[in-house]
Amino acid sequence: MRNLASIFAKSSYRSTFTHNRISSTQKLHFSASSNGEQIKHHNCIAALLQNPAEISSLKEAKSLHALVITLGSFPAQEPIFLHNNIISKYASLGDIFMARKVFDEMPQRNVISYNTMITCYSRDGFLHEALELFLEMRRWGFKPTQFTFGGLLSCRLLDVLEGMQLHALIEKTGLFYLDAFAGTALLGMYGKNGYLDEALGIFEYMPKKNTVAWNSMISVLSEMGYLEDCIFMLSEMMMSRVGISEYTVVSVLTCLEEVDMQLGEQIHGLAIKYGFDNVASVHNCLINMYAKCVTTSSAEKMFESAPVKDIVSWNTLIGAMANSDRPIGALDFFLKMCRTGLSPNERTFANVLTACSRLQFLSYGECIHANLIKKRYESDVYSGTVLVNFYAKSDKLQEARVCFDCIAQKNIVSWNSLMLGYSSVGSSSISVTLLQEMIQSGYHPNELSFSIVIKSSLKTELLQLHSLTIKKGYHENCYVSSSLISSYARNGLVSEALTFVGSAQTKSCVVSSNIIAWIYNRNGQYEKTQEFYADMENPDTVSWNILIAACSRNGYYKETFELFDHMRTSPICPDNYTYVSLFSVCTKLCNLALGSSLHGHILKTNYELRDTFVCNTMIDMYGKCGSIESSIKIFHETREKNIISWTALISTLGLHGHANEALERFREMVETGIEPDKVAFSSVLSACRHGGLVKQGMNLYREMKVKYGVEPDIDHYVLVVDLLTRYGHIKEAEQLILGMPIAPNALIWRSFLDGCKKQTTVGSLAFSP
Repeated sequence: MRNLASIFAKSSYRSTFTHNRISSTQKLHFSASSNGEQIKHHNCIAALLQNPAEISSLKEAKSLHALVITLGSFPAQEPIFLHNNIISKYASLGDIFMARKVFDEMPQRNVISYNTMITCYSRDGFLHEALELFLEMRRWGFKPTQFTFGGLLSCRLLDVLEGMQLHALIEKTGLFYLDAFAGTALLGMYGKNGYLDEALGIFEYMPKKNTVAWNSMISVLSEMGYLEDCIFMLSEMMMSRVGISEYTVVSVLTCLEEVDMQLGEQIHGLAIKYGFDNVASVHNCLINMYAKCVTTSSAEKMFESAPVKDIVSWNTLIGAMANSDRPIGALDFFLKMCRTGLSPNERTFANVLTACSRLQFLSYGECIHANLIKKRYESDVYSGTVLVNFYAKSDKLQEARVCFDCIAQKNIVSWNSLMLGYSSVGSSSISVTLLQEMIQSGYHPNELSFSIVIKSSLKTELLQLHSLTIKKGYHENCYVSSSLISSYARNGLVSEALTFVGSAQTKSCVVSSNIIAWIYNRNGQYEKTQEFYADMENPDTVSWNILIAACSRNGYYKETFELFDHMRTSPICPDNYTYVSLFSVCTKLCNLALGSSLHGHILKTNYELRDTFVCNTMIDMYGKCGSIESSIKIFHETREKNIISWTALISTLGLHGHANEALERFREMVETGIEPDKVAFSSVLSACRHGGLVKQGMNLYREMKVKYGVEPDIDHYVLVVDLLTRYGHIKEAEQLILGMPIAPNALIWRSFLDGCKKQTTVGSLAFSP
């Protein structure tokens, strides 16, 4: 910690400048011999208070404050100046209590004193105290300035009605027409509260617009997602005499979405033209833009070219990596960052935890948790919520609850994260209890809170939750109504779910409409599904997929592909779910030519749609349509194979009589670390049955429960009995049937009797002359 003497040493060179600012009248009050040194100290104090970088801790600020008290102040207005700066310094260092104490003990105050204190309160969210001081200054006859209103309007807790009253006062006092400061503050207040028309009105009527005013308007448009208006405003700004700044470029880049790559490159060129590409904030936005619009490799190149890599640069790249298809890259860059000596902050740890969650690296995430505790971040609402989310997604709900309880000041996101964790594992009663605790603690649940709890709720809880959403005014919200419909249907209350048909929220919400159409489809009411979609104004990809699936489900195969043709001509693009439904139709029709054509269409239009989900369906389609070579080829081309991929291939090989190869693939699957399930065992036992591998099949049957913990069901017994009886092992089949823990069904007895009949026939032929 630096002492006060070192601070004076660093700032003594400024004393001459400050000394020259003292008027000749003030100098007459001091004798050069007795007070010369005192004046020098006063000048040093003033210089220190004007440069916040020189005072970096409360201890130093308090030492300086004590020195001011000890030495006294200049006559006339100088004490006010010193006290105003001390107030500002205390507030900037987070000690607003000391700032107010200095303010209350001031023998004299001016407008700047009030403005300083009001700004301090507004910045820290103490709106009531700021407004009280505003009223007090007016009672004492001080006229508010544009800086007074600017401080109040910047408070995040100020609502729009209070802002409108201040707007009226600004108009009344004429400050709106004085300069751009008051107008810019009003613009920001309306934009922050979502009142775009009012913000635009303020901007249009501002007599003087400076760079800050233009940037504020562009920032408001950017935050609301109005990209075209944002670009138009940028063009207008460039055509005016006001020059753009780095903040202008940052605001526009923030608004860019994934589809705006060409526009992003143009903004990048503009940044280079004006020399902003070397500014850290602009470069960080460019990293983020390339990560969203192109690939993480482009963002990585932009990161490497950064002249200065600050903590935001690293966080931007690590965050992009964590949310990409290569989250392991986030961990690599995190380690690189640590090796540079740069200390990670809460945002860094949050991004790394996101990567750990996606990679299911629980132990690595626990190490990050330990670092958060070490740096005392775990009680921070942002870090604590990320930890809750991480443990909840790892199904460690007890740990998630502990992290939640450690958060000093919880917010709505913290509660939602914990409720989502319990809801995801089906603990509906705990989710409902958490919602009750949340309301009792004074927090107001939002649409996401209700949607989370409703989705997992039981029949007994659902009606009460529905009533609560009506009471809180969320029953007409799109997300909440969709969750209600889905939950009613899941709990078997189909008639209650269908009461939403024709309601205003269903007509305006495509998600709710899709769920109702899905209910009709699941209940075999294809005509109702068609009628419902005929009235839909803006169907999305899910709408088309449900209709195509409904058509396929009801055996209208020709109409299924006709719908697909209509979908291709519409603005909606098919996705992987669309192709899964279409390949299923090809499988049912056993139409290899149609399936191959559809495969070619995917390769031609969008190769990225060939994910694991689609590839599994294609393996099954080619196998059942007789093209085993194509089935094996698709399997090898599948980048991320899951148990369904392996099961589809094993089933295909068994169906075509390649029992030994099917067994080899099964063993290969186990060696890769994938645990076989009931369907996988059905496929490999079926392959053994087709290939006559009795010994191998019986070994697999014995290993099912003992080695893999899979309890055989009736389908497995049918396969094993058929395997034994088909190849003459009647006695073994009889013993197996007698030892079954469940009653044998008709298929088992049929297989057994067919085997007995076959053996009797063989025996009769053997003894015939």
